[in-house]
Amino acid sequence: MQTNTLNFEQALAIVNQAVFTNAGRYLTDVETTIFHGAWLHQTYEEMAANTEYTVNYLQRTVGHKFWKLLSEALGEEVSKSNFRTALERKSVTLTPTKLPSDLSLEFPEGPVELDSTFYLERPPIELDCCQAILQPGALIRIKASRQMGKTSLLNRILNSAIQAGYKTVNLNLLLADRGVLKSLDQFLRWFCKCASRELQLPNKLADYWDEELFTSNTNCTNYFEDYLLSEIDTPVVLGLDEVDRIFPHPEIAQDFFGLLRVLHEYAKLKDSIWKKLRLVIVHSTDVYIPLKVNQSPFNVGLPIELPEFTPKQVQDLAERYGLNWETNTGEAYLADLMAMVGGHPYLVQLAIYHLRRQNLTLEQLLENAPTDLGIYREHLQGHWGTIQEYPQLATAFKQVVNTNGSVQLESMLQFKLLSIGLVKQQQNGVIPSCQLYRQYFQNKFRDRA
Repeated sequence: MQTNTLNFEQALAIVNQAVFTNAGRYLTDVETTIFHGAWLHQTYEEMAANTEYTVNYLQRTVGHKFWKLLSEALGEEVSKSNFRTALERKSVTLTPTKLPSDLSLEFPEGPVELDSTFYLERPPIELDCCQAILQPGALIRIKASRQMGKTSLLNRILNSAIQAGYKTVNLNLLLADRGVLKSLDQFLRWFCKCASRELQLPNKLADYWDEELFTSNTNCTNYFEDYLLSEIDTPVVLGLDEVDRIFPHPEIAQDFFGLLRVLHEYAKLKDSIWKKLRLVIVHSTDVYIPLKVNQSPFNVGLPIELPEFTPKQVQDLAERYGLNWETNTGEAYLADLMAMVGGHPYLVQLAIYHLRRQNLTLEQLLENAPTDLGIYREHLQGHWGTIQEYPQLATAFKQVVNTNGSVQLESMLQFKLLSIGLVKQQQNGVIPSCQLYRQYFQNKFRDRA
C-alpha cells in the first residue's frame, strides 16, 4: 500500500491548481467541504452533520459533479474512495504555484488606469488613433454607448500625445452646469477658461473678448488663435468627452459644433497656426440635432466606433485576472457568460472580477444576474431609475424587450436608448443589447403591470 505523504493543505493546493488549470476556477466552499470530508474518510452523512448542507445536496447535487470535475482536472477517473493515490501521482509532476494576489485586482469602475493590466486593446483602434493624432489639424470622433471604454481610449490618446511632447486639454462637458448652458456666450467663456487652466496659462478673457464688435464664436476663435496657440510652441490636443451633454441645447450645440468644424478646416490652410490644434470628440450616440453637412464635425476626421469584446478578447481578459478559459470547460464558461452579457466590456469585466475573487460560481452568477440579487443590481437599478423618469422612454423600451426581432422607434427615443446602451441597432430598428437587459426588464415591466 502506498504511503500517504501529503497533508490536507498540500492536497487542497494541488486540487485547486489542477482545477484552475483545467476549468479556470478554484473549488467552491461546498466542494472544499466535500473534499475535506473525503480526506477525513467521512461519509456524506457525517459531512452533513457538521455543515448546513443536506446529505442529498452534498452527495447527489454537488458530489457527482465534483468528482467528475476532479477526474477531468487530474486526467484520470477518481472517486471518493481512490482520489488520494491520484493526488500522490499528481504531486510528483505538479508543484503548486502561489495563487495570484487579490490585492492586485481592480474593481471595474470608471476609466481604466493607464498602467492597468486589465485594459484590453481593440486593434487596430488604439494604433490608428495614436498615429492620427500626430497629424496636423487631426480630428478623431469616438462613438459608443456608456461604459464601453470611450474615456479610457481618450485618456490613452492624450497620453500618447503627451509622450510626443504635445500639450493636452482633457475636458468633460458633463462639468458644464445649467448656468454655463444658459447661452452660447456663457458656454464659450467657460470653455476657454477651462482650456486656459488645463494648459496652465492665465485666464485672459478680459483682453480678448469683445462683445461689442464680435460674435461669441469669433471671440472664442480669437482667444485660441491670438493667445492659447500663440503662447504654446507645441501642438495642442483638445479632448472633449461627453459632448452629448449639449445635444439637448441646440442653441449652443449648432454654433459650437459649427465652430469646431471651422477650426478643423482652418488647419488645412497653408502655414496656419490651427495646424497645431488636434481634436478628439467623444459621444455616446448619433447626433440628433440638425447640422448642415459643411458645418458638422461629425462627418469629417477619423471615425471610431468602439465594438464589444470578441470571445478571444474576453478569454484574454480572464487570463489577465488569473483564470484559464482556454480549456474545454473554460470555453463553456466563456460561452455561457457571453450568452448573458455579450461582449459588453463593463459587464464582462465585472463578472470576471467576481469569479476571480471566488465570491460565487458562474452558475450562481448567471442565475442571479437578471435580478436585484445579482452582481449587476446597481447597474440595472440605475438604468431602471433612468427610464422611469421618462414614461415615453419606458414604454418604448418595454416594446423592445417584449418583441422578438428588431423594433423601429421614434428617432429621439431610439437615440436616447442607444446612448444609454440598453439597445443596439439591428437592420432598421433596435434590439436589447444583451439577454441580461431583456430578462431583467421583462420581469420589471411585468411586476409593475
